[in-house]
Amino acid sequence: MTVALMWEAKAAPDRAAELLAWCRAHPLAPAPPRRETYAAPGGRVLVLTWWDAPLDAEVPELPDPPAELTARPVHRWRFEQVPED
Repeated sequence: MTVALMWEAKAAPDRAAELLAWCRAHPLAPAPPRRETYAAPGGRVLVLTWWDAPLDAEVPELPDPPAELTARPVHRWRFEQVPED
């Protein structure tokens, strides 16, 4: 079973580059089989990780960044892969 974790934060004004650098500097241990980082207009940063685990498994997640880097609390979602019919 594969679970995907989405971690999304919105940077404080003029802090997008710092927030992105903070995310990229935080490895997860153990490392996920797959990790991707995205940036979007408005200072949003998205980190996706994929794990070979059930939906309720305990897997490492990025912590909250320093409050001064963000405009609002971090959003987190957890998804379970659905087999194709």
